[in-house]
Amino acid sequence: MVLYQYRFEKVLTIREQEKNETEIAYKESVRSFEEVANKLYELLKKKENLTEYRQERLAIGSSIEEINHYARFIDSLEKTIADVQQKVVQARSKMNWHEEKLLEKNLEVRKFEKMREKDFIAYQQEEDRVENIFLDEISSLTYYKKEIR
Repeated sequence: MVLYQYRFEKVLTIREQEKNETEIAYKESVRSFEEVANKLYELLKKKENLTEYRQERLAIGSSIEEINHYARFIDSLEKTIADVQQKVVQARSKMNWHEEKLLEKNLEVRKFEKMREKDFIAYQQEEDRVENIFLDEISSLTYYKKEIR
């Protein structure tokens, strides 16, 4: 009896390795996206708090120099927010690209696994067929031996 050997086993192994590498890259891109998104959230929260504080200071009275200082700081913060928003868009795009690649690799691996399953079923059927032929021959020989006696 011959042991089962899938003819595309090496290709399947390579595809699985590629899938694992793609999965690692995807997880890294998700982590990067979350990091940039959290930074954006913190900047927006900081701007909101600063705006509220400035409004409180305006209500009780502030010097023109202090008002100008807060205005410049908020402008600077808005530029930083715009820059980080662009980074968030880029990180999201990169994450989506890696997700698509991961889905493609998963699909490829599943195709090869399905082919292996079908090939193994065909192998088992052929083994069963050969075994049945062998058993038929043995039973025929046994029957002929009894007739000869």
